[in-house]
Amino acid sequence: MRDDYDEKELEDALVNQITQFLLELGTGFSYVGRQVQLQVGEREFYIDLLFYHIKLHCYVVVELKTKRFEPEYVGKLNFYVTAVNKQLTGNGDNPAIGLLICKDKDNVVAEYSLEEVSQPIGIAGYELSNALSKEYQSSLPTIETLESEVAKMMDTK
Repeated sequence: MRDDYDEKELEDALVNQITQFLLELGTGFSYVGRQVQLQVGEREFYIDLLFYHIKLHCYVVVELKTKRFEPEYVGKLNFYVTAVNKQLTGNGDNPAIGLLICKDKDNVVAEYSLEEVSQPIGIAGYELSNALSKEYQSSLPTIETLESEVAKMMDTK
């Protein structure tokens, strides 16, 4: 990949190696799709990547950003998680989890951005222990693992 890759190129690279990515995420992840369309009100929205975690019985919404973390990214991911909870989550499913993967972030800005968010959302590089319950922490990959695997995928292109 070129040095100045965009979100679509990052997404394409991940999808091209989805099997390896799923293995690296850990057991229980099932790939649902990319650019999954949601109709909210009169508008259409598209989730970058959507997984279902079989052990946790919940959807995992992944939002990809190739830029430094910005607080508004949490709002967008929170919106997607809410939409998935209202439209896709069924009986027996637990609430969805959001994962935001950014190129870089400031830990303090990330912490402030998540302070009042009630949904389980993690930001790449930000300590998941502050945002996710222990049940989720033990079943999800660490941020370091996610960052490492995304970096490996970018290096192989």
